[in-house]
Amino acid sequence: MGYASYTVHRNGQTITAGYDVAATCEQPGCDASIDRGLAHLCGQTPGGDEHGCGGYYCGSHLYMSLEDGVGDLCGKCITAFKRRP
Repeated sequence: MGYASYTVHRNGQTITAGYDVAATCEQPGCDASIDRGLAHLCGQTPGGDEHGCGGYYCGSHLYMSLEDGVGDLCGKCITAFKRRP
């Protein structure tokens, strides 16, 4: 299986993801051009996981969690992650 283009189920919708899929950062008000590849993914699992929402963000709106198994997170998810016990 390649990661250039594939489908993901997220928030009740099916979307096309992959590094060959052009997109815009999902941060409200940001119009940065990105792709829906793993480098722009919030969390580690396309579609979302226990830490990340599965959204796709530009480098200005994606933050390193600095913990193994978590991945990079958007502002909303990194805030929730830091508040966990």
